Amino acid sequence: MKSLKAVAASLAVSLFVSFSVSAADGDKGKATNLKVNASKSDLTWNAKKVTGEHTGKIALKEGTITMNGAKLTGGSFVADLNSITCTDLTDKTYNDKLIGHLKSDDFFSVAKHPTAKFVVTKATAKSAGQYDVTGDLTIKGITKPVTFPVTVKTTPSGAEATGKLVVDRSKFDIKYNSKSFFDVSTLGDKMIHDDFTIDVKLVAAK
Repeated sequence: MKSLKAVAASLAVSLFVSFSVSAADGDKGKATNLKVNASKSDLTWNAKKVTGEHTGKIALKEGTITMNGAKLTGGSFVADLNSITCTDLTDKTYNDKLIGHLKSDDFFSVAKHPTAKFVVTKATAKSAGQYDVTGDLTIKGITKPVTFPVTVKTTPSGAEATGKLVVDRSKFDIKYNSKSFFDVSTLGDKMIHDDFTIDVKLVAAK
């Protein structure tokens, strides 16, 4: 039979091992998926051409922000391209014409591809709340990697992420008046720049 001293020593070792394992598990943290509130979130697009520019909004369909404590570890969002608007054209006729053109096969082929999606594959912290986010962007059924800077703030109810995404439309088969597909000398002042931007604001909660 074990002595009382041996039993006590064995119990002490067991408690120490148990505590060590629990502490290690706690250090790993736990990722939390926060649901994006579409009504509080915002996507603002801007596209430029030789003779000017246009800007507008796209509604969020759904999304998530994945946090481990105060650290961004992942996320995604889906944009509803049927909701696209132009906010700078006040003439309804011209406004409707532009939106119809953007939804056509010349641009986003919305009837065939009603949504665009971005999925985070890597979030690299640069400083407190500042990240370089890399992910897969899908437009018109074509998926390409993109990287852009993102700022993340924790809130009492969840988190808020903001950033400016630069998209090269030529990589997604959007050819209309693009210098990547047509001779610049023939396009003249009808040329539309390949890069357009999307200012992303995602507000998410538990």
